Amino acid sequence: MTKTSTNRVDWRALWASGDLARFCFISLGILLHATNETMVATVMPAMVGELAGVQLVGWSLAIYELGAIVAGAAAGRLVSYVALRTNMMVAAMLYAAGALVCATAPSMPLFLCGRLIEGLGGGAMVSLAFVSVERLFARAIWPQLFGVMSAIWDVAAFSGPVLGAVMTELLSWRWAFGVFTLGGTAMALASFIVLDTPEATRPQATGGSAPPFPFAALGCLAVSVVLIATAGVDIALLRSSLLLTLGLIGLALFIYIDALKPRSRLFPSRLFSWRSPVGAGMTMVAAFSVATCSFAVYGPLLLTSLHGIPILTTGYIIAAESIAWSILSILVANAPPERERLIIVGGALIATGVAGFAYTVPAGSIPLILLCALLQGGGFGIAWPFVTRVIVASAKEGEQTIASAAVPTMQRIGYAVGAALTGIVANASGFSEGLNREAAASVAAWLFLAFIPLGILGCLAALRISGATDTKLPISPLVGEMPGRAEGGAKDRQMWN
Repeated sequence: MTKTSTNRVDWRALWASGDLARFCFISLGILLHATNETMVATVMPAMVGELAGVQLVGWSLAIYELGAIVAGAAAGRLVSYVALRTNMMVAAMLYAAGALVCATAPSMPLFLCGRLIEGLGGGAMVSLAFVSVERLFARAIWPQLFGVMSAIWDVAAFSGPVLGAVMTELLSWRWAFGVFTLGGTAMALASFIVLDTPEATRPQATGGSAPPFPFAALGCLAVSVVLIATAGVDIALLRSSLLLTLGLIGLALFIYIDALKPRSRLFPSRLFSWRSPVGAGMTMVAAFSVATCSFAVYGPLLLTSLHGIPILTTGYIIAAESIAWSILSILVANAPPERERLIIVGGALIATGVAGFAYTVPAGSIPLILLCALLQGGGFGIAWPFVTRVIVASAKEGEQTIASAAVPTMQRIGYAVGAALTGIVANASGFSEGLNREAAASVAAWLFLAFIPLGILGCLAALRISGATDTKLPISPLVGEMPGRAEGGAKDRQMWN
């Protein structure tokens, strides 16, 4: 392990000791997971054209995020009982196996099985990457290393959609997953060689025991998301309504069960209570995470089906949204607390982007679609550093770490639930009959309108946060450690431990 007495990274010393190679290798797991996560939207048009099963498109993101949530929580605890190197090898092999299933899938249901396996492996690799930094490197340089890892998320946000589009245009959508099969296999094989330090080759329990795994809560969450997604597969009023209702009840039960388990809880107390900035902030995170899934899941499919827009162009649009998020997040991350009213501005931009897609996607105007994507991504970039800061600073004593982890956790849950709900709306408005231009036109008209109420709810929550916060709230070190997207960085590191 490279030691340092300052907060500056001695990159030469890291290279000479071999720790820099280990750090680059560890970060590869984040790159593989995040690139795969953002790539699937741009391969979807070609994949649906070959496999059919447009009714199951919403599952592609929902099942992947669900696997990542469960595996991420599990991996952070397993390192107390199983060596870090062994965990990483298993996670990488699981990821490669899932990618191989996706690459060779003859049908959409089998493809979704591969996505679940990929999500499990990818979520575990991300968790283990952040654990590895804490285990293998000096505490003084953690902020810089986490900053580099945040930049990797930004690279993946751009490269994922573009990689999917390029591979689909030049070869086949199957080759896009083939790349990840090779990447996961290479990482599994190299883990044995690179992770050879004592800290990586033996279990290291923290404080004598690991916190209990939230089996009941996560099991309830998994069942709830599956019920909601299933409600949209074969649309029938009574059946779909019943499954959707049961799924929503299951989500409420998940939150209730989580609150009963203080040692393994994922969220702070009074999760959605608007009497505190924590509750209003978490409501905002949940509402906007669900509301913005439509374009990420169905945008490229609708644009190619309706207007013949090239897949590569749709990839650039999705990448532009992520770039806007990253740039504005970095620009405002170190702004003083009195600027927290920018939360309102960010929330308004997100809601405007969601509403704008309802017009621009059916119209097919690439400049206007790009503008909505920039508004949506830029809104997240402006609001997220502030809302995360407020949530952590307003949390009860002893719950700051939980609150810091809760933001990316709620985002992932929102993406999983949102993807399932988009499937219901898309199939109910036309895709249940198959993929054709008429069905796509009907879906484009309703898919974004249906989520405008959640966008409004997010704006109201932003107003509530701004009105309720004390501008003298302290800046949490967990949030201030590293600017960047909310999925990456110190917040994810806390999420997985």
